[in-house]
Amino acid sequence: MATLSPLLKQATPVLAARGEGCYLYAEDGTRYLDFTAGIGVTSTGHCHPRVVEAAQQQVATLIHGQYTTVMHRPLLRLAERLGDVLPAGLDSLFFMNSGSESVEAALRLARHATGRPNVVVFHGSFHGRTFGAASMTTSGLKFRAGLSPLMGGVAVAPFPTAFRYGWDEDTATEFALRELDYLLNTVTAPQETAAFIVEPVLGEGGYIPATPGFLQGLRERADRHGILLIVDEVQTGWGRTGTYWGHEHFGVMPDILVSAKGLASGFPLSLIAAREELMAKAWPGSQGGTYGGNAVACAAALATVDVIEDEKLVDNAAAMGAELFTGLQRLASDHPGIGDVRGLGLMVGCEFVTADGEPDAATAQRAQAAAHENGLLLLMCGAWGNVVRMIPPLIVSPAQVQEGLEAWERALRSATAG
Repeated sequence: MATLSPLLKQATPVLAARGEGCYLYAEDGTRYLDFTAGIGVTSTGHCHPRVVEAAQQQVATLIHGQYTTVMHRPLLRLAERLGDVLPAGLDSLFFMNSGSESVEAALRLARHATGRPNVVVFHGSFHGRTFGAASMTTSGLKFRAGLSPLMGGVAVAPFPTAFRYGWDEDTATEFALRELDYLLNTVTAPQETAAFIVEPVLGEGGYIPATPGFLQGLRERADRHGILLIVDEVQTGWGRTGTYWGHEHFGVMPDILVSAKGLASGFPLSLIAAREELMAKAWPGSQGGTYGGNAVACAAALATVDVIEDEKLVDNAAAMGAELFTGLQRLASDHPGIGDVRGLGLMVGCEFVTADGEPDAATAQRAQAAAHENGLLLLMCGAWGNVVRMIPPLIVSPAQVQEGLEAWERALRSATAG
């Protein structure tokens, strides 16, 4: 008998049988409030009726039309529809299956378009597990240890992680930009640098938002040196942060946008978007894939985009995110072991520290496990595994936010007792 790899460790012991909206139901019938959303994937909730209907109809007509062999209407309709929601000017799309694939495609495009070999990433980044993406990932050793030598041409600059440095955001921003300039004068010359790639909010790195000054500083340096700015919106896109795209909080425009996760409500689909003249600089044959742009995934994505618009889920993410953030801050004020509450929209993290300010993974993990015992599913992140993150579906209601906060309060009491 074959079994799953022993390396596939679950964050909770739940054996899920079905999902509905913001809830997952275990095989024993226990209901859980799901504030993981499949790591930000089920943006419209579990099994949204309109997404289910679109996928069911598509399954009955065409499951797979391989898009370098034939074209199919769901892919064409999706590309046209995304013109309504993508940043202005990013009018050329390439579809794949996963965030890692889209990051790799963005890197390939940047190198082809500029003729330059190097890329700058930022400390705490997560861009994926495939080899090139893992080489650009610095959020934790588990994503890159034991793989050396990794892909060359990757330089790492600081991210403005104010809490870790013990600084205010302005000081952290000034430091990060100053160190980036130093890197461009010591490690990778601007004329050898194809791109900066950055997350608007560090995901696996600890749910740390960028700052306006930092992203605007990247944009200015990219323009000055002819470097492309790639914004990795795999987790922050599709309304997650309370704006349609995470970078909108910071007043910048990317040259290449990378997206996945919430695009198709659980079906595997990712993309990169760029100006057509930039996308045309990719070498012939460099874009393709067996499953990319799958017809069922495209149908689900079309329904997802319509649901996000019709149900005003971006506005809901902003409002419910503010309510969740305020509630988490209130609870943190009664628990000094939570050193920081941070995030944007429905992407919020609580960082646990000891009395002397060191990372406290043990208490964070007890709190996450206690949350499960109280009917709330949560995930961890951060280099030390000391950040508990909350990623509810965008459909979450005020009552469900309150339910989550009450469960979290009980979990904190349990985790810190004695």
